[in-house]
Amino acid sequence: MSRSDEETILDLKNVSLSFGGVKALTDISFDVREHEIRAIIGPNGAGKSSMLNVINGVYRPQQGEIILRGQRFTRMTPYKAAQAGIARTFQNLALFRGMNVIDNLMTGRNLKIRCNLMQQAFWWGPARREELAHRAKVEEVIDFLEIQHIRKTPVGRLPYGLQKRVDLGRALAMEPSILLLDEPMAGMNVEEKQDMCRFILDVNDQFGTTIVLIEHDMAVVMDISDRVVVLDYGRKIGDGKPDEVRANPEVINAYLGASH
Repeated sequence: MSRSDEETILDLKNVSLSFGGVKALTDISFDVREHEIRAIIGPNGAGKSSMLNVINGVYRPQQGEIILRGQRFTRMTPYKAAQAGIARTFQNLALFRGMNVIDNLMTGRNLKIRCNLMQQAFWWGPARREELAHRAKVEEVIDFLEIQHIRKTPVGRLPYGLQKRVDLGRALAMEPSILLLDEPMAGMNVEEKQDMCRFILDVNDQFGTTIVLIEHDMAVVMDISDRVVVLDYGRKIGDGKPDEVRANPEVINAYLGASH
């Protein structure tokens, strides 16, 4: 089955968001298909991060709705989004800098915990078995991201590129079906970007995770994305496969610059 035949699992319809008199998003509609890598691009201030914040419930749009696997949400919340299998990384890292890598990744297992506080306090029976299972899952993520050598290092001591990898690991520890990536390669050198591209493609391929990606590196976006939606000043000006978007005159004028 080709990507174009996959089922639509996330559908945003006529989403508008404003802060006071400032319109961040105006009547935005697009969908995301299962197992695809869907990129959102646009100049600074185009509304890309606001769009991700609407999807995972940080912002509540004044108009429009989100349809997730057939269920309609006019008011998504971060908790509902997480319960529905949506995880995300952040443009500005929000890690626990004093905690080591393992403990940061364990926070991604929070919604999977079933034992009560008393059982966890005594760490016996079901609570012990549950925590060992969560730690085993975290170790799988650590192996996947090739960060075994820093697993017990405080995150605050790590270089920026590795911190971004830990941020991705925490999201993967949630075992999401939809992963929102907010500029995962910002501030990275060429080698770090290549590694991150490889991890994103592997997450999509091996785990079947649907990915919604914001990224400023146009070469990366056009190389790894199945479809691209383009925003400019909070409006959608393009949507389609990378080659279609690359050839769109409105997109060229707004973001890509003149064609050569």
